[in-house]
Amino acid sequence: MTLNQLAYFCAVCRYHSITRAANELYVSQPTISVAIRNLENEFHIRLFNHGKNQLALTPEGEAFYKKADHLLHYSQDLYSEFSLTARGNESIRLGIPPILSTVFFPEIMLAFQEKTRIPLQLFEYGSVRACKMVESEELDLAIANLDFYNVDKFHYQVMKTDSHVYCVSKTNALAKKDSITFEMLADQPSILFNTDSVQNRTIMSRFHAAEITPNIIMYSSQISTARKYILEDIAGAFFYSSVPLACDDIIKIPIEPEITSRIGIIWKKGVYVRDSVNRFIEFAKTYQL
Repeated sequence: MTLNQLAYFCAVCRYHSITRAANELYVSQPTISVAIRNLENEFHIRLFNHGKNQLALTPEGEAFYKKADHLLHYSQDLYSEFSLTARGNESIRLGIPPILSTVFFPEIMLAFQEKTRIPLQLFEYGSVRACKMVESEELDLAIANLDFYNVDKFHYQVMKTDSHVYCVSKTNALAKKDSITFEMLADQPSILFNTDSVQNRTIMSRFHAAEITPNIIMYSSQISTARKYILEDIAGAFFYSSVPLACDDIIKIPIEPEITSRIGIIWKKGVYVRDSVNRFIEFAKTYQL
């Protein structure tokens, strides 16, 4: 078995056609046919049923495809990681919620790369999902809201503490309030960030504690979308106070009682941490926001 044979087989699975797979891979049809036949002979299985106009995977073929596809992806990741390492350019995989990316990036990325020349790969995920991906080692690090129940499973460094605010259009009836309570928001149409956000869970727990069912009209990960709804006075939205909204027509109202969250960087316990990742952690500890 070779990786080329697996690549040819997986291409046929995707296109349901040896002809199309050959065209996409720039090889001859006999090359692909021989590769599949060799796999079937090696493992003593039949991978495809041959129909009139297309190929269909057998049950054994379906199971083989899942393993082959995983192996190809793993080999590609292995090549990418270690070819970069050989050039001294291994990138750091960093997750960050969209709502926080406007606070931290691109400034922190540019400052770190100017100092170290180490590339960063950014992945926008809510804090809940980003932390799970750090745990499964799909990400090296995450900048996240640290107020989740099992944060002690990770190493972490607090970078800042931020308060939550409720944002409305300056034409909204609530805009003149000095502060706002959850009782005052019972009927107010509101936007929350996606359900993989720690901020979402924090806000919803406060509504539940007050025995209020909020009028949530949208769950979104896009700040620009929330801004449009606020400016049209369709809804208000919960943000961190440091999130730049860049608009004089949007009013940030403090929430009473105050809700604060710790924002910081997390990484997995009990695993080897590469030098490049350690350098980012040390940089983040001293970075002035």
